[in-house]
Amino acid sequence: MKIKKLVSVLLVLVMVLSSFAACDKKGKETNTDSAQKVEDNKETKKEEPTQAPTEKPTEKPEKVSQGVTDTTIKVGNAAATSGALAAVGVPFNAGIEAYFKMVNDAGGVQGRKLEFVHIDDEFDPVKGKAATETLINDEKVFAIVGHFGTPTIGATLDILKETGIPTVYFAAGIAALYNEDATSVAKGQGLFPVQPIYVTEGRLMVARAIEEHQAKKIGIIYTNDDAGKDLLAGVENQVSKLGGDYSVVKEQINPGATDVSSAVLKMKEDNVDVIVAASIQATLPTIIKGLIAQGVNKPVFTTYSNADATTISNFANDYAALTEKFPIYSNAWLDLSDAEALNLFVKGMTDFGQPDYAKNAFAMAGWIAGHFMVEGLKRTEGALNWENFIAGMESAEFQIPMGGTLNYADGQRLGTQSMSLLKVSDDGLAWESVKPVEDLNVILERTK
Repeated sequence: MKIKKLVSVLLVLVMVLSSFAACDKKGKETNTDSAQKVEDNKETKKEEPTQAPTEKPTEKPEKVSQGVTDTTIKVGNAAATSGALAAVGVPFNAGIEAYFKMVNDAGGVQGRKLEFVHIDDEFDPVKGKAATETLINDEKVFAIVGHFGTPTIGATLDILKETGIPTVYFAAGIAALYNEDATSVAKGQGLFPVQPIYVTEGRLMVARAIEEHQAKKIGIIYTNDDAGKDLLAGVENQVSKLGGDYSVVKEQINPGATDVSSAVLKMKEDNVDVIVAASIQATLPTIIKGLIAQGVNKPVFTTYSNADATTISNFANDYAALTEKFPIYSNAWLDLSDAEALNLFVKGMTDFGQPDYAKNAFAMAGWIAGHFMVEGLKRTEGALNWENFIAGMESAEFQIPMGGTLNYADGQRLGTQSMSLLKVSDDGLAWESVKPVEDLNVILERTK
């Protein structure tokens, strides 16, 4: 089936507008025969008390929210498309734009075309906060889609809650997004995380380390930022639950550090069983090179945020040259063995975006962000406003393309808790699949 035909099937509008006609002119006229029958009945039957007709209140039509016109729905994000994180932000936004173009070319959603507005915040929380305020107050977008990066997310969560604007997909997994009671706008009902929360991922890393390498002493080199500290919290949380002989050896480094030799030396001296590299893209290559330089060949686990060829290419040559390689894992949240979903993404990026990103993990993330935004709009009943959109997002479980499932019902804002396991190839150029998407509790059960 050609892609446009397939998309046309997928994007059939789910809202059916219904209306009830008022009484016609004939119905308003008095029928003489009927009136006479009523009078006859009064003579033979005891007259029952009559009730004054109740005037039906006039229902005001629901209003659409900002960013919605008769022909368009405006959404947007602030993301780093320049600077050190451009290698992440550019393909991420390319994935969103490709998905929206696919939808628009198939006729749009809810009878409207999607308009995407982007502001480059350079991964700077001050600029990210200003950009978010511009999107809400000046651009007047209907929703934020693909809210990008730990610094900007941390700086803007209060704004998102105060305004109530729907925010679909966060390109980070900071602990502040984890919420089991988002039952009102003030409590974050309008926030819809999709990616795993770092705390949960830290727990999952411990479970994988035990299953794959029978680890008991978990070393962790973590950056002094939200991502690093949240991953540390997850590791310590899970080790605490296990108790017994399990322990944690931890060393802190600065984000973007160029020298991590003292942290690596600590891991070596304490002879840890595995090492968790709790940092995002810019710092991981430094940690791996530091381990190689000091001959530390312990298995390494890192966050899904690093599960991309662009990140590992920064240490590929050093790793490929090793005689005795140590495994480097990523707890990814996507399963690339899902051929149907993967092929749709690759074809979508090729036909509607930029072919260069057709195998890029960050573009996949953007594609999924676009998917969740569109699915939420398709589920929205009534006028396109924030209240109805939130209700639509909470109405049923989502299937994540190339991933597990996710449910926002009953105020759940947990991110996905199902992840796959990848490993860096021997040439250091690619991630290879080791285990399919599995739930944390399933993995923990196997380690008992």
